[in-house]
Amino acid sequence: MPFYQKRGIIPQKRHTVFENPQGGLYQEELFGTEGFAGVSSLLYHVHPPTQVAEMGEAYSVAPEIAIEHNLKALSFKGFDLPASDDYLESKTTLFVNNDLHIGLAAPRQSTTDYFVKNADADEIIFIHRGSGTFKSSFGSIPFRYGDYLVVPRGTIYQLEFDDSDNRLLFIESFSPVQTPRKYRNNYGQLLEHAPFCERDIRTPQDLQTHDEQGAFRIMIKKQGYMYPYTYQNHPFDLVGWDGYNYPYAISIFDFEPITGRIHQPPPVHQQFEGHNFVVCSFVPRLYDYHPKAIPAPYHHSNIDSDELLYYVDGDFMSRNNIEKGQITLHPGGIPHGPHPGAIERSIGKKATEELAVMIDPFRPVKITKQALALEVKDYYKSWL
Repeated sequence: MPFYQKRGIIPQKRHTVFENPQGGLYQEELFGTEGFAGVSSLLYHVHPPTQVAEMGEAYSVAPEIAIEHNLKALSFKGFDLPASDDYLESKTTLFVNNDLHIGLAAPRQSTTDYFVKNADADEIIFIHRGSGTFKSSFGSIPFRYGDYLVVPRGTIYQLEFDDSDNRLLFIESFSPVQTPRKYRNNYGQLLEHAPFCERDIRTPQDLQTHDEQGAFRIMIKKQGYMYPYTYQNHPFDLVGWDGYNYPYAISIFDFEPITGRIHQPPPVHQQFEGHNFVVCSFVPRLYDYHPKAIPAPYHHSNIDSDELLYYVDGDFMSRNNIEKGQITLHPGGIPHGPHPGAIERSIGKKATEELAVMIDPFRPVKITKQALALEVKDYYKSWL
């Protein structure tokens, strides 16, 4: 949800002389997407952001596809993913299509020895376990359990964790991540019926200018390869910035659920959207209050989209034997619905404490070899 922000010092007019009191000029950089037609910010560096000291050998990080075409309901135990010390090594892509990649990470250590830059995709990082600080040239954002970190493509950042027990869900979107249009007026402001508002969005604070020269390693991801770059100047050398393109955080706990007398469809839970996919937040809420309401979701056919549900916490009323960190994939083309007994159990219930993230890709996902290592066998038979 971009709205205008300003940090530090900036000149009165853009693209004009901005003198550095230490001598010379501050260096202006346009940071934007979709050519010059998307949202952008203007960044003011102490040093040119172009001075590459060394470039290492690129290596492939492209996911290995195990299943190209799938029409079987599948489930995966996300917490079975082994933890790794390094953040980038820990990132494990499970599902891919041409619009997005979806995966998990369980890093033990912060990225204090290098910086990260995704030159291909906006990132949504959901914090399931852990806390810490997201650091970028725009400033710092503290994060904790339940936060979504939304990171525009091209952002150079570090993740500093408070301890070693961290579990993350990530989405890499090859289109800009946006607030759903149905929540915004013609001016971009969030409407009164939206399930969150601008007050819930946490923008970067505490801008610190790192006027340092040396050897700063930035790991840049582009088209399935990782490119190790070494820059001469610290990437967080901004004295100021302004605009609409920057990272931010919003908590799943600040999503205010929309409820009704009878069961509401999944679009009322929508949190984000991109090209050919949506992301929804299922949060604790009161159940339907019609005297004959069935709170459990009705059977429905996923004809136009796959449905991926990541279970975070609470009692998952419509599913049997589900654990935290588990993922279900219900492919487009066949119906799915509550597990046996769930409909009957739900009648008369007043509320749910479930917490989950749902991702609906509108084009089928392919499944990686790493995902199959986490698979729950014969999940597709669990409705028998």
